[in-house]
Amino acid sequence: MTTTTNEVTVPPASALPTGAAVLVIEDGTRYAGRAYGATGRSLGEIVFSTGMTGYQETLTDPSYAGQIVLMTAPHIGNTGVNDTDMESRKIWVEGFIVRDPARRVSNFRAERSLDEDLKNDGVVGISGIDTRAVTRKIRSAGAMRAGVFSGADLELSDDEQLALVREQAGMAGKNLSAEVTTPERYEVPSAEGVERVGSIAVLDLGIKRATVQYLAEHGFDVTVLPAQTTLEEIRELAPDSVFYSNGPGDPAASDAQVELLAQLLRDGLPYFGICFGNQLLGRALGLDTYKLPFGHRGINQPVLDKRTGRVEITAQNHGFAVDAPIEGEFESPAGFGRVQVSHYSLNDQVVEGLECLDIPAFSVQYHPEAAAGPHDAFYLFDRFRALVQDRAAAADTTTQGA
Repeated sequence: MTTTTNEVTVPPASALPTGAAVLVIEDGTRYAGRAYGATGRSLGEIVFSTGMTGYQETLTDPSYAGQIVLMTAPHIGNTGVNDTDMESRKIWVEGFIVRDPARRVSNFRAERSLDEDLKNDGVVGISGIDTRAVTRKIRSAGAMRAGVFSGADLELSDDEQLALVREQAGMAGKNLSAEVTTPERYEVPSAEGVERVGSIAVLDLGIKRATVQYLAEHGFDVTVLPAQTTLEEIRELAPDSVFYSNGPGDPAASDAQVELLAQLLRDGLPYFGICFGNQLLGRALGLDTYKLPFGHRGINQPVLDKRTGRVEITAQNHGFAVDAPIEGEFESPAGFGRVQVSHYSLNDQVVEGLECLDIPAFSVQYHPEAAAGPHDAFYLFDRFRALVQDRAAAADTTTQGA
């Protein structure tokens, strides 16, 4: 029999032609297309990204671990891939969905085709489906569990495929930082020709290479640490500041990193966090987090900086957010003094940044390294550099006065 949905009528998987693939969503919707990348089975949370460029940075962003990413831009792959634009050591997405993959690569920087990298990293994808219809479904119903099936997995019955999709755990409650973090500590010295500001301990929860590069270019000696690093190990390093990176998973499932951050804040270390690091600062301050219906993903998300009144176009990838009032100051429930929301989304008023007024700490929900994306938020690295310098100058004044 055939399965009928509001969008399409799809033959049973066993009746699809050679080279076919099928996308199955937990509500029972099915979309038939062509296999793209590796063949087999991919399971994860289906989300969409609105970026028209930067697909390689998206694919290699560890924040997308556990997710099947749909690109809303219809034509993907025309500039190929290269080693320079890799933001981590591999592709992290569970699956990849595009409408029209490029038939040939046309860019002087290309070293391989996107299809080659997807196959090499075992990423099962699908092409040739109505990505606009799927995006509209996600916007209406929210991010859902899904699966892409091709190759031998097309021999599974429709019911078996749907059961596999529905049996997988959702994103809520998942702690994925241990899967994407660096296996061992490494160091990147401050860039030549830049005045050194001090040392910074970076907790890698799924960091991108551009972030480390920009911290070094702003005068920091960077030590990147695994997500499981303890308070004692960081105190032994005696850093001048601390940074929490972006990353995948549910912030409510990262109690160890939250408690670590709370202790570091009590130690008085200047703190800067982005994306997942914003959510964990919120939790360390005693605030709650919650899951967004379909999240913010792409390189064209408008955010208001309340300090300057400027609108920034930002690069984002998050499915969770901090629960806090966007207007006025409030007291940290965990005893860290006054806090205010520094940035918020102009699309849905979601919290996009936190600023502590009595301790040296702030964070944003988006990606100021802009890999890929606009450079509107790049000033945040300068803001953090100034915060660390001011803190050091105040400490020197206190010492001299004593």
